[in-house]
Amino acid sequence: MNKFQKALDQTAGSLRKLRENGSTLRGSREALRRLAAAKPEPEAGPAPIQQKTGRAPAGAAEPLAVNARPEVFPTSGATKAARIDQLRAAVAPCEKCPRLARSRTQTVFGVGDIDARIFFVGEAPGADEDAQGEPFVGKAGQLLTRIIEAMGVKRAEVYIANVLKCRPDMPPGSSGNRRPSAPEMETCLPYLRAQIEIIQPAVLVALGAVAMEGLLGSVEPMSRLRGRWHEFHGIPLMATYHPAYLLRNQSLGEKRKVWEDMLMVMERAGLPISAKQRGYFLK
Repeated sequence: MNKFQKALDQTAGSLRKLRENGSTLRGSREALRRLAAAKPEPEAGPAPIQQKTGRAPAGAAEPLAVNARPEVFPTSGATKAARIDQLRAAVAPCEKCPRLARSRTQTVFGVGDIDARIFFVGEAPGADEDAQGEPFVGKAGQLLTRIIEAMGVKRAEVYIANVLKCRPDMPPGSSGNRRPSAPEMETCLPYLRAQIEIIQPAVLVALGAVAMEGLLGSVEPMSRLRGRWHEFHGIPLMATYHPAYLLRNQSLGEKRKVWEDMLMVMERAGLPISAKQRGYFLK
């Protein structure tokens, strides 16, 4: 017997006892008709997995829940600071991806100026970020900081966040960082969308092809994505190589490509560009 039928039987039994005790029961014909025609709603089953691309890691113990509709976060504060604090509080206890919630040290929300004109988006926290609770603090993050400073601004004057707020879990005994799956990024993307909506930057910068996949669902190689403008919810979006790529590939040609992308970002954000900056990495 389902819950609806059990509740209906209990109600009928209570009414029967009242009548047997001499109570007078009154009800409109329409109310009685509706009660007789009532049918139980199907019980909600487990949330379906909606995959765009990518796969969950091998040996996953459970599926990943993916939101079927946009989520509304408690960002009712009168100021941007209050709204971002409310959103941070909503992110901190998140357990939408149970495996990630169990394996993480903490969520990695984002840092920087909430009035920033430039918003950098990475893919997911690594081991260093998971330990410190701040995005881009490892070797790739140190290089990103140098790139930002070469643009003539301080790290604290931009905003930096990831598509995923948790470090992707790793198989026991393994090292390094795992690429986030498409369902994981889709599940976490509403948090990033809310951050962007609050901050309202002039320009978004996607660091790497995985970040672009998380934002737009694009699976094109970075060589085809970079150097031209895209758009995310009405905000100009520039894709460029992840700093980790530059650590692996030290050629001046690749560094110049990233810098060319940053020059376009600086121009769109209204930052001054000196002749020296334009000449970086030119022979």
